[in-house]
Amino acid sequence: MSRIISICNQKGGVGKTTTAINLASGLAYLTKSVLLIDLDSQSNATSGLGLNKDEIEFSAYDVLVDEKRPQDGILQTSIEFLDLLPSNVDLVGTEVELVNMSNRENRLKEALATITNSYDYIFIDCPPSLGLLTINALTASDSVLIPIQCEYYAMEGLTQLMKTIHLVRSSLNPQLQLEGVLMTMFDQRANLSNQVVAEVKKFFGKKAYKTIIPRNVRVAEAPSHGKPVFFYDASSRGSLAYLDFAKEFLNIAD
Repeated sequence: MSRIISICNQKGGVGKTTTAINLASGLAYLTKSVLLIDLDSQSNATSGLGLNKDEIEFSAYDVLVDEKRPQDGILQTSIEFLDLLPSNVDLVGTEVELVNMSNRENRLKEALATITNSYDYIFIDCPPSLGLLTINALTASDSVLIPIQCEYYAMEGLTQLMKTIHLVRSSLNPQLQLEGVLMTMFDQRANLSNQVVAEVKKFFGKKAYKTIIPRNVRVAEAPSHGKPVFFYDASSRGSLAYLDFAKEFLNIAD
């Protein structure tokens, strides 16, 4: 049975998609079978794995709105053990279309029920909002992983996100848990970064991962080459940090 994990933060620019791509590919590198679902209309997870989003004919939109089988749209990536359910521009209007549909919050959960024996892990890259796409992801998930950047306003919006998680847990998905909190874009030269780390650890306790992702040029460059950082520059600080995170994740999740 797959573990389904949403990677979520409604604040943009926190390393959410970067984490989704590199955690998924890191676990695949460690020979776990992984599916990454791109649920963001910006399609950055899709292009970050080397696919042309303009050429995608079947996307997460077809699963949510047209009730197509996810296995009909899942694509093999260039990375062994890693598959992708891609996104394209069709997702832009999905939330509006879902509003008047029956069982609108459970459509992704019902679709994924047909493939939960096919992977060790299914990750959902959520959009930077708390709308119906994110609600569908949280309803379908066993847990939620929150990336937080080590910068000013890092904690901004987290109260609302935690309220949303609590709401989903109380009304749609009682089993939903907080998987953990990953700190990203850490600059060891900046006092502010260290202050944010201390604040996050104080607030989340053991749910804050020990691995901290540094601010790293190679991590930022890799998506433009359609590659996870492991396959762009395996020796970079960012690559080594994400590999450490994948190993820590497995120790916690397993």
